Amino acid sequence: MDRLAALFEALAFSEVATFIASGNVIFASRSSGARLEEQIERHLRAELGYEVDTFVRTRAEVAAVAAFQPFPPAVMADAANTVHVGFLKGELSAAQRRGLEACRSATDEFRVDGREYFWLCRGIKTHESKIWAAPELRALKLPTSTMRNVTTLRRLAGEFPA
Repeated sequence: MDRLAALFEALAFSEVATFIASGNVIFASRSSGARLEEQIERHLRAELGYEVDTFVRTRAEVAAVAAFQPFPPAVMADAANTVHVGFLKGELSAAQRRGLEACRSATDEFRVDGREYFWLCRGIKTHESKIWAAPELRALKLPTSTMRNVTTLRRLAGEFPA
């Protein structure tokens, strides 16, 4: 994570910090959005020698995602369930959104909100879920995303000053 922080500092970002060993980098920049994602991706590709998809969100966006309740409160609070958030570069098409939300099983369910999708995995460990191999989900040809556990996002959001 020290190397990752140094790569962001080399871009002249300020307030650079990493958050847990998962590729989360907190930083301040005057740039924003897709232009910032492209700048970071170019830099990481040049420095690391391989492609690194980058998904940038503002502090306010991370806080809003962490606070969002895509499923009923009792479901979200149930310790047997896990909720992950998938971050996308842009919004899904209407067909992809409908298709993803239609992909469900006894254990898995999805909700889409803007540039994020929420995956509920009930009662099993996420790596035990078979949903990602489901033909109907694979047929959607979803764009690249990165996923974080909603608990991690809430911890991350708590790191931000009010």
